[in-house]
Amino acid sequence: MNKHVIRGLVVVATGLSLAAGSTSCTKDLDQTPKYELTPDKVYVDLNGYRQVLAKLYGGFALTGQQGPAGAGDIGGIDEGTSDYLRQYWSAQELSTDEATIVWNDLGIRDWHNMNWDSSNPLIRGLYSRIFFEIAACNEFIRESSDDKISSRLPGADATSVKRFRAEARFLRAVAYMHAMDLFGNGPFVTENDAVGFAKPQYYTRQQYFEYVEKELTALAADPDFAEPRANEYARVDKAAAWAMLARLYLNAQVYTGTARYTDAAAQAKKVIDAGYTLATTPAGNVASAYGRLFLADNNTAPARNEIIWPIAFDVNSTQSYGGSTFLVNGATGSNSSWQARVGQSTGWGGIRTTSSFFNLFQSPGGGVVSDTARDTRGRFWTKKTDNSARPLEIKDLYNFEEGFGVIKFRNVNSAGVAQGGSQNFSGVDFPMIRLAEVMLTYAEAVYRGGAGDRTLALSYINQIRARAFNNQAGSAVTDAQVAANNLQFILDERGRELYWEAYRRTDLIRFNKFVEGSYLWPFKGGVPNGRAVEAFRTLYPIPASDLSVNQNLKQNTGY
Repeated sequence: MNKHVIRGLVVVATGLSLAAGSTSCTKDLDQTPKYELTPDKVYVDLNGYRQVLAKLYGGFALTGQQGPAGAGDIGGIDEGTSDYLRQYWSAQELSTDEATIVWNDLGIRDWHNMNWDSSNPLIRGLYSRIFFEIAACNEFIRESSDDKISSRLPGADATSVKRFRAEARFLRAVAYMHAMDLFGNGPFVTENDAVGFAKPQYYTRQQYFEYVEKELTALAADPDFAEPRANEYARVDKAAAWAMLARLYLNAQVYTGTARYTDAAAQAKKVIDAGYTLATTPAGNVASAYGRLFLADNNTAPARNEIIWPIAFDVNSTQSYGGSTFLVNGATGSNSSWQARVGQSTGWGGIRTTSSFFNLFQSPGGGVVSDTARDTRGRFWTKKTDNSARPLEIKDLYNFEEGFGVIKFRNVNSAGVAQGGSQNFSGVDFPMIRLAEVMLTYAEAVYRGGAGDRTLALSYINQIRARAFNNQAGSAVTDAQVAANNLQFILDERGRELYWEAYRRTDLIRFNKFVEGSYLWPFKGGVPNGRAVEAFRTLYPIPASDLSVNQNLKQNTGY
């Protein structure tokens, strides 16, 4: 599917899409999502199913029924803020060394200060968005059962809907995986549960893990699920399932207490061998080969050959105040040169990074070569509005003129042309899975003791670094450098390669550096020099509003 087709489908689907949800996710889960048209009017032909499938994909990008604002899917939170990707990204990045935010929206400063509680409206919004997506997928799967599609559709169309159903199962598994990673425990409902007012059962993190593993494993063998690289653009396939399994197994020790590194390496290798390739061609003077992955035409080769599953955005037909618009505009100030660099006519002046993260590029140690002059991945804005030098160190966490800006996502194409007439929204597709991440997963799994080829693992790392350094001499690292200091190099290299792609919190937890005092960054825990925080903050709390309506649920320890 080309980029514009999926945008169009998302727009068409909003007319049939899920109505505004309750602020209680228990209710979101146990009720059939309501439509302006009833299911017997929607699921009448292949196009009806296709439109609702587009809504399921759009659930990661859009917020409601009328573009960037109007008739939001969920209540209890500002619609523009409620975007799935925006909230997921915030939970994964604003809580770490990679990003801080200056705004004073209710609850937003809790992310970086790490002092959130069960009443935080943004955590409630994230939780609601995840389980709203699950409810939507459940309903689609329920309406695409074999008996229903056989009674509604001719043979060829029924076959197509079975493929759609497999994709909906994948999207649901991803949402449950996010719930497991962020909240640990919580409600659980599938298409097999009765629709009505029954309170969803409580699942532990172990149960979530087993469910997600079972679903993704089944999809990886399902003949109705597309083979790698055989589906339309921005739709998922078996390679996406393998990649999510690799990610699941890499973190299995955190999730279940049992390491699964051999399984992580095996699944990652399947993806690597599936025909995807690293993007290694720069866009002239516009972007490096790495930077090209985060331009507004990253749906085209060579970027699309590396991106396995993107969340698709368009400046005209998938407008949202979340997604990549949040990452482009939210990270840009009022300096006109800065705005021109990222292809926008405005900047929201909200997000920037800390000195601790910037220093991953400047002084990695151990003889590893890395700096922002040679490493094309680290691109920071270092000027204030008046073009004087911005200080690297942040003394006032809420002064946007302190700390370096990040210019990773840019709303320009490979020719350097800004996208969109008003240039207020972004057309950059967000890579949920890309090959470089999978290669680093393989390398880490093998270096942690999983069965695999260590020489090959090292070669994957050096392929990634060769691209980052434009094949300059000295970019390659040795086996000893990778293995040193409890694999600190791999954590740092993941930071350099994957920053602002919503991995950092999960990575820091896996390396025991998220809540601990062994790694501090500015204002970690709300103090200028950083501090260790309570161990229970490796999980977010289940919102108090959901606990109050579903007595089956149990609050996470510490909240």
